[in-house]
Amino acid sequence: MDLAFIIDPIHRLDPCHDTSVAMMEAAQKLGHQVWIAETQELEVRSGKAWAKLSPVRLTPVELKADHWVAANPWFEVKKPVFRPLEEMGAVLMRTDPPVTISYLYATYILDYVDPQKTLVLNNPKGLRNANEKMYALQFPQFIPETRVTTDKTVIREFVDSQGKAIMKPLGGKAGEGILILEAGDRNFNSLIELSTQNGKLPVMVQQFLPAAKDGDKRIIVLNGEAIGAVNRVSRTEEFRNNMAVGGEVEKAEITDREQEICAHLAPILRNNGLYFVGLDVIGGYLTEINVTSPTGIREIDRLNNVRLGEEVIAWLSDYVKFSL
Repeated sequence: MDLAFIIDPIHRLDPCHDTSVAMMEAAQKLGHQVWIAETQELEVRSGKAWAKLSPVRLTPVELKADHWVAANPWFEVKKPVFRPLEEMGAVLMRTDPPVTISYLYATYILDYVDPQKTLVLNNPKGLRNANEKMYALQFPQFIPETRVTTDKTVIREFVDSQGKAIMKPLGGKAGEGILILEAGDRNFNSLIELSTQNGKLPVMVQQFLPAAKDGDKRIIVLNGEAIGAVNRVSRTEEFRNNMAVGGEVEKAEITDREQEICAHLAPILRNNGLYFVGLDVIGGYLTEINVTSPTGIREIDRLNNVRLGEEVIAWLSDYVKFSL
């Protein structure tokens, strides 16, 4: 089967960390042809989505002394060809956030992939509808106390009531722009003005969870089922646990509470075509639902001696074979 991965420039990917690379390696190992393209290489011709697709050959990473080691070079890209995306068994939209205008336009182009012939993972409409911060608000029974607003007074009242809160930009990624707000902070007004661009952009303000000191768990969900998890913990004075800002990873189990969250979300995720998702959970509270390019597979594989990329590609292959 031909599989197309819409990714950021391949030379910028980290083969020892990026889930996209793990999935491409798995596809290659399972006998599929891997093709890659960037968002600017997508087109619509005669009412169909096309792409400038390049076949790629990967040299898989190896696990040595408890860490992944990549060959140099680790990939070989061959001459691209223009092909209709409906000739692919599946198209995997895997460019990193933030969700920019370019990203949105790419999802509009992917709407012109015939869903009766080709699976797009995740579904482009689902991607547009599921802002990774806002989407979790559909599940108030599982999230911390939250406000989304541009109003400085509302934010101040919330922080005063909580004593401490977390403020997040709605379009951020990898912990960028997340701040701790505390009652009485003399920088409070300036922080709100900067984050809301003087009241033009809403932000998310969320109850501070003391359990964050014990880590921020990433749960990988495939077709509504939790298939693995990793805990991200800051070992410094940095309050954010994200790997992108230096958070370390440790082995994690999926709790009964987290299974309950997954079970409740599963039918909604499936209905929205969000088949590969990363849930972020702190102290039993759902904090984010990552749908654009969830990561964590490399870390889970290393810590648990599993190969989740192969599980994902095997599921995808069965879905294409039996559902399309």
